[in-house]
Amino acid sequence: MRKFFFLELFFFCLVSLQAKMSELDSIFSVLDQTIAHSQIYVNQREEKIAEYKRMFSFSSLTLEQKYDINIKLYEAYYPFKPDSAVVYMQDNMRIAKILKNKNRLIESKLRLSTSYILKGCFIESMDLLRSISKNELNKDLLRQYYSNYLFLHAHYPLDQNEEKKKQLNIYRDSVYILTDKNSISFQEIHAIKLSKEGKCKEAIKILLDVFKNIEPDTHQQAIVAFGIGDHYRCDGDYEMQKKYHAIAAIADARNGVKENAALRSLAAVCYETNDIDRAYRYIYQSMEDAMFANVNFRIIEISHIFPIIDKAHRQMIQDQQNRLYYLLLCIGLLSFFLIITVIYISRQMRKLKKIRVELSNVNLQLSELNESLKKSNEEKTKANDEIRQVNKELFEANMLKETYISQFLTICSMYIRKLENYQNTLNKKALENRTGELMKMLKSRDMVENELKELYRLFDTIFLDLYPSFVEKINALLPEKEQFQVKSTELLNTELRIFALIRLGITDSSKIANFLHYSLATIYNYRTRVRNKAIVPSEEFESLVMKISTI
Repeated sequence: MRKFFFLELFFFCLVSLQAKMSELDSIFSVLDQTIAHSQIYVNQREEKIAEYKRMFSFSSLTLEQKYDINIKLYEAYYPFKPDSAVVYMQDNMRIAKILKNKNRLIESKLRLSTSYILKGCFIESMDLLRSISKNELNKDLLRQYYSNYLFLHAHYPLDQNEEKKKQLNIYRDSVYILTDKNSISFQEIHAIKLSKEGKCKEAIKILLDVFKNIEPDTHQQAIVAFGIGDHYRCDGDYEMQKKYHAIAAIADARNGVKENAALRSLAAVCYETNDIDRAYRYIYQSMEDAMFANVNFRIIEISHIFPIIDKAHRQMIQDQQNRLYYLLLCIGLLSFFLIITVIYISRQMRKLKKIRVELSNVNLQLSELNESLKKSNEEKTKANDEIRQVNKELFEANMLKETYISQFLTICSMYIRKLENYQNTLNKKALENRTGELMKMLKSRDMVENELKELYRLFDTIFLDLYPSFVEKINALLPEKEQFQVKSTELLNTELRIFALIRLGITDSSKIANFLHYSLATIYNYRTRVRNKAIVPSEEFESLVMKISTI
């Protein structure tokens, strides 16, 4: 039962992982399509901005109405083009001074301060915040005041010492206290505090509950999804980080938001998980968005990681080109040797055809010679016996040649088909860019070893068809303890195969070694060892082997 439990657990984890990967691939597909059509969403935001600007055409507008229109334009420009947002908040400061409305003046300063941070004007933002007396602020403005300080210190590059980190925590706690407990902002800050305390899973649970109730494809969804992704990173779950940062990037793109962190963070985690191609595309798009919006601190953030990803991407392309080059080189060499082999086999077949014709003529001549010998003088018995012996040997040689030539032609034809199938398989894998399988096939010796086994099996079968009593007659020349015992899985062993070749007239050890793929010394040792074991004189052993007859 315990075995089955672990097996079921393994399959459950496997299925869950596949489902997670499938979902992530779908989200990436949506993100890629959204980025490809991003200009549509940019046009929609620009149309909305143009609509707000047309409101200024009414001649009867009051200063309060102009103030409100400026806020709408600020909110439309802030995540799109912060430079333009600055212009409208500067105008609102002017209007607030004319109206002598202190709260509106402070509100405009706070908004302008936020825009300055995005532009990278940290000193100007700090001066604005210092010009505000926090004792004069109501709860909402005080919360925004601390939020701006938190935002400024979090992104000011020259302001990252231990003292300032403590100051950041103080500002975060101040914002936390002043935020409405029922608001989404409170849940976000609460999640950040939990994450800082190492309680990443609790932070994720809080934001997932918030995420379920947010309208899809809104800027608020992008903010919450980005926070969830960051907490998953804290928890070490890179796949879930990718998922929620991708969702955030989709929502930002569909709202025409150019000031965003999701795409840059997504590119970074893709790089860390070795998804270099996707990391390069996303960091490149992120840089384009930051430069379009002229968000200086985002450009600085991206510039830290962009060269690293770009270098990895270039290396990946170079590696792919190198693999393709070697693959093409291997295919070219293989094709060359294949053509040479086909030409060689074709020539050998033509030679064999010619030999066959010549053998046929020889057979005809031998038949005529036999007839002639039969009519010769009966008194020359000894000569007739010698002639009959010659005829017998010629007949045997002819039968051997015909048998082996026929089998050789069949084997040649079979190997041409195998080479053609092998070439087709390699071409198919090359066209499908399955380089790993192709390199494995090229390096493998399985095909060579299998074909050698098949060759030896065919040789043994044909030889024993011609000399069925060969093993028995070899054993008759050896003492009982030294006789060959052939395994049930084979017809001849190596020693028997050596003497089979000798029986066929191949007595040169180098030729035998080439055929059996052994060293010359090995063949010589085998021959010597068997001769020395024989019950007949060792110098006569091979001549007796040559006298073993066919059927």
